[in-house]
Amino acid sequence: MSDIALELHALGVSFGGFKAVDGVSLRVAEGELRVLLGANGAGKTTLMDLISGKTRSTEGRVALHGRDLTNWPEYRIARAGIGRKFQIPSVFRELTVRHNLCVAASREPSILRNLRWGFGRETDRRVDEILALAGLEEVQQQQAGDLSHGQTQWLELGLLIAQQPKVILLDEPTAGMTAGETRKTAQILKSLRGRHTILVVEHDMAFVRDIAERITVLHLGRVLAEGSVAEIERDARVRQAYLGSHGISHAIGTPC
Repeated sequence: MSDIALELHALGVSFGGFKAVDGVSLRVAEGELRVLLGANGAGKTTLMDLISGKTRSTEGRVALHGRDLTNWPEYRIARAGIGRKFQIPSVFRELTVRHNLCVAASREPSILRNLRWGFGRETDRRVDEILALAGLEEVQQQQAGDLSHGQTQWLELGLLIAQQPKVILLDEPTAGMTAGETRKTAQILKSLRGRHTILVVEHDMAFVRDIAERITVLHLGRVLAEGSVAEIERDARVRQAYLGSHGISHAIGTPC
């Protein structure tokens, strides 16, 4: 079996006696693209918060390549190699697309120093690769604030990749996108498969079908089922709790 990049063991959190995440155990292999599925309130985003350190767990543990990161400060978890992209993108709006990526890829923490003295050949090479991957080559000299919604999302994903995290957490990466932008996002994520370990929370079922290797279904804070798209569609418990009788491709969330 492949090396395990991310492991959760009986992870949970309670808020005033309510268990938002209840004893979740999960193993994501190195290079795997895993999708977290579930209805609103199932605990998906809260689970991402626990992994990234935004929320402290009240039980269980989180390990990255066997290293226990449970309840570390958020910045330390990021430095250890867990990168997260939220629904609302955060970019340097006054900088060009290329400068955004150069700053993220550079090992020098000072933005002003980077802009004054340049970034170096290795950074330029890395940025060229990310621009091609994200399909942003033609807009690399545009200010980030002038990008479309989809382009801004791809830029933020590029910023995350530039930091070379060991595990990437994506919270609804296609929210607000057009059908064409969603398809392109699927292509980008599939191109990352095998090179990066990715955990995706998503409601768009057509998108899930397109990208998923393995799906973990959460229900009421617990793992309800796990398997391939076909296995999840056949699971009677999942149908009853979330998907309905028509399977993933017809569930709520499929775009027009």
